[in-house]
Amino acid sequence: MEPVMLAASHLVTVVAWSVVLLVIHIMLQGMTATRELGSAWNAGPRDDGQKPKGALAGRADRALNNFKETYPAFVGLALGLAIVGDPSVWGLTGAWVWLVFRLLYIPLYLAGIPYIRSLIWVGSLVGLLIMFFTLVF
Repeated sequence: MEPVMLAASHLVTVVAWSVVLLVIHIMLQGMTATRELGSAWNAGPRDDGQKPKGALAGRADRALNNFKETYPAFVGLALGLAIVGDPSVWGLTGAWVWLVFRLLYIPLYLAGIPYIRSLIWVGSLVGLLIMFFTLVF
């Protein structure tokens, strides 16, 4: 297999794992909200606008929203790298950095740990920057 195709296939693997991470976020948010508001709320149309008020459900919701803010950038950069190729493997490295740091972010956010959580977020941003610079330069 050519190096460019090999790098692209590895990027697709990271993107696939990122979908698993998205599902984990969605499930955590749903489970914590349902635990607080009940299964009838979860199964219903949620027309009343009722939101969970507990700390854990709120953190799970904010962590999901935070993930959704950077996820399109990750997917776009990964797609770009897969198309143009990544023979240096720096883009793939950046993708894994982003994924690992985003995974570490979840328990830190749910536990309410400040500062370290912010440093982990910066680490995920570094992963995106590595991908960006690999793609552009």
